[in-house]
Amino acid sequence: MESVRYTYTLAASALIGTSAIFLAAGSASQAEVAQNEAVPLAPSAQRPQAAAGFANLTERLAPAVVNISTRQRVRTPVVNPFAGTPFEDLFGGRSLRPRTREAQSLGSGFIISADGYVVTNNHVITPSGQEAEVKSITVTMPDGAEYPAELVGRDAASDLAVLKINTGKPLPFVKFGDSRSARVGDRVIAIGNPFGLGGTVTSGIISAVYRHTGMGTAYDRYIQTDAAINRGNSGGPMFDMQGQVIGINNAIYSPNGGSVGIGFAIPAEIAAPIVEKLKAGQSIDRGYLGVRIQPVADDLAEALGIPHRRGAFVQSVEPGNAADKAGVRPGDVIITVDGKEVSAGQSLSYLIANTDPGERIPIALIRAGKQMTVHVTLDLRPKESQLAGQSFEPGRSDDRSGGPSQDQSEAAVLKALGLSVQPLTARIARQLGMSEKTQGLVIASVDSSSDAAAKGLRRGDVVLSANNRPVTSAGDLESRIEAARRASRGALLLRVQRRGQRPSYVPVRLR
Repeated sequence: MESVRYTYTLAASALIGTSAIFLAAGSASQAEVAQNEAVPLAPSAQRPQAAAGFANLTERLAPAVVNISTRQRVRTPVVNPFAGTPFEDLFGGRSLRPRTREAQSLGSGFIISADGYVVTNNHVITPSGQEAEVKSITVTMPDGAEYPAELVGRDAASDLAVLKINTGKPLPFVKFGDSRSARVGDRVIAIGNPFGLGGTVTSGIISAVYRHTGMGTAYDRYIQTDAAINRGNSGGPMFDMQGQVIGINNAIYSPNGGSVGIGFAIPAEIAAPIVEKLKAGQSIDRGYLGVRIQPVADDLAEALGIPHRRGAFVQSVEPGNAADKAGVRPGDVIITVDGKEVSAGQSLSYLIANTDPGERIPIALIRAGKQMTVHVTLDLRPKESQLAGQSFEPGRSDDRSGGPSQDQSEAAVLKALGLSVQPLTARIARQLGMSEKTQGLVIASVDSSSDAAAKGLRRGDVVLSANNRPVTSAGDLESRIEAARRASRGALLLRVQRRGQRPSYVPVRLR
């Protein structure tokens, strides 16, 4: 499927227990309804222009930014520490009755209408685990007034949720702007509730308008900013200098859990139409292709002999789904969807998710160096919970002791790839939990200094093909290596089968 997972130190949206991911919530007060016409930035006699502009904006917009908290009931299993001993029955048997405890989460949101509709991140109001249940949601206004909130609708794929509060009076609110007009270098401000400190305002500039993070979600397309965004800012608004909401704070990149100047916000272009559908009680239906992909990074492009960072590489195809029916195969590189180029700023996941299920569209791809077009009728994208955990992350091996081979071809393979291989027999296939009919080369050892080791290949993995051609002997693999060198390619694309996993492609640099 379109979802791809990569190892990022991206502290992204996932509210667990009491921690409100790396982004958060509201502040302020005022009786009148907040307006959104351009704010005059003329300086006062005492203040510089920029300072006066930020102060004017904050004064007018902060009353519409709120704090959102949830109360959760969490069931915690309790294990008898004396289980398996003669004292087991004295303390309630092998397992005791689960305990129930109360937990809280904290985030931010903002009011988008005078009658009390509130927008936030879905993860802010989502239970913190399988054994957790949200009992209540409370919206706290900047003046401290608290109101119970009703969940109107949520959408996990875009990480958006809409709440409703009733106060009996018109509320201050803000409006979505047009994030498509945003430019790198534009000034922005974020208002939220980091670390539970109440209304906190930070400012910065836009670092990227459409940043692709590699998380592989349906909407992996964010506005990046250096405005400080910390725990508790999730769901809070990012404003432009006209007072329009151009983004919803969602995640940060952080090696330590705090803001390091790389924050991400869901663009208003994406959020606004989804919010309107949620308000109206409509379902959010998205297209689904049914492939597992990865970006075309340098090594992979070298192995395929195609331009770097162009398109999306198909790791696997789900049987019976849209891509499979259209003839998409593992090893293909998808370069356009319905005439739109697949790029870093416009990922395959994004393009497919923003196409209606049931629609028939052309997809251009590269297969074995040749470009071709297939026509796909998209399926309905499953729920995000059904898509979780379907990523390819080759495990690292603790057994990487290489050694010279007596066979000339095996020695050549070891020298070029750092792999010691031998033909896969039916007996070895059974031992590895594979079909006896599986053909390929089993890896006997991996040179710890090789790129293959760095990519996670290990003893017991089976190489099924090299550069999309089957390999059943060391001589076959040596021939593929020589062909790659003649084509001036610096890497070889191996299709690898690991016990209990689906085959996956791994580009390995030649030595």
